[in-house]
Amino acid sequence: MKRRIIFLALFLFEVLSLQAKGFLVRDTIPYDFLVDSLMSIQYPDSIHHHRRDLFFDKIDSIVLCRKGKVSILHIGGSHIQADYFSHTVRCHLDSINDDFSPSRGVIFPYKVAKTNNPTNYKVTSTGNWITSKNVKKERMAQLGMTGMAVTTTDPKAEIRVKMDVDTSYRWSFTRIRLLGYSDSMCIPYMLENDSTNIYPLFDDSTESYVFQFLQPRDSFVLRIKQLDMTPHAFTVCGFIVENDEDGIVYHSIGVNGASVPSYLSCENFQRDLELIKPDMVIFGIGINDAVPQNFSEEKFIARYDSLIGEIEKISPECFYIFVTNNDSFRKVRQKKKVSYVVNRNGLKAQHAFLTLAEKYEAGYWDLFGWMGGLESMRIWEQNGLAQKDKIHFTKKGYKLIGDIFYNALISSYLEKE
Repeated sequence: MKRRIIFLALFLFEVLSLQAKGFLVRDTIPYDFLVDSLMSIQYPDSIHHHRRDLFFDKIDSIVLCRKGKVSILHIGGSHIQADYFSHTVRCHLDSINDDFSPSRGVIFPYKVAKTNNPTNYKVTSTGNWITSKNVKKERMAQLGMTGMAVTTTDPKAEIRVKMDVDTSYRWSFTRIRLLGYSDSMCIPYMLENDSTNIYPLFDDSTESYVFQFLQPRDSFVLRIKQLDMTPHAFTVCGFIVENDEDGIVYHSIGVNGASVPSYLSCENFQRDLELIKPDMVIFGIGINDAVPQNFSEEKFIARYDSLIGEIEKISPECFYIFVTNNDSFRKVRQKKKVSYVVNRNGLKAQHAFLTLAEKYEAGYWDLFGWMGGLESMRIWEQNGLAQKDKIHFTKKGYKLIGDIFYNALISSYLEKE
């Protein structure tokens, strides 16, 4: 007897209602080159399902009892920095939140760092900022879980963030936790209105600044106050926009070009992770690890072991889902001619992710296999789903991936014993 029978029997009307509102995505476009048998999240036969069941029990609490909080972290490279894939999943999961209005979670002001910002929240800035990234060996800032930082000594520097650019009002907050640091002669503050400044409490245990607001809001302005005539550097490593609502919070973290070692190099990764304590982590790091010709499965797995070890110290019963690399091509230049050669390391990475799933009692979503396997990126490009670089997807392609991954996750929740 399947463990979801109780849910289906007691809440049949609610399920039908939720499905009508998008609990399962019904309007995905079928393509004959996709491998339908690989759409679902797979679980290695030899593993126990203790971690998965604990996570699904927490989803039960929200769906059945209408109480509780669930923290999900989706981490990767450029696929996740763009946030089309991850935000598609986030918005679908919001149908489970229903009348809850949980916060948006972790964000980074990518535009301040002069790189692409997710389109679902707007960032503007003034002043001079210096960027540090986990993909660069030389950087002036210590990094946390976001893998990026911006630093300023400019007394006119400012960061403005608006969350609800689509006026959905689903991402309001009453509290902001600023991940950042400076010396004692430089402090951050936020604008309540044109005449009132809000100063934070400094949380020594997490080394973060906490801003509290009396009313829910969907935007904020950060400024830096210098306490003497000498410019002091202030570094922003990200924000966690929070409220006290129950529901599912879907954090996404991505840095263009990031690999597993990129995140291992972040000095404060574990410290920041303590602030969100993920119940589930979706791993999408790997496409950049598999670029070198001498890609080693063993080293790849060992590096993932180290990263997961950091997470286990914070969330020892965390449930993991590994998303395999998509098929991709390498750009080859010969004189003035550019050609593309398929990256066969996608097959090695696919096998490595399956090994990791077996090792950590994890789910395994075979994006590589489902999209058609080796050389399928050309077909995706021909159908308007992938970009010409044959590594990244179009908005349409990312949305399709997000729809199918979400359906796979929810189907796993509803069907597993």
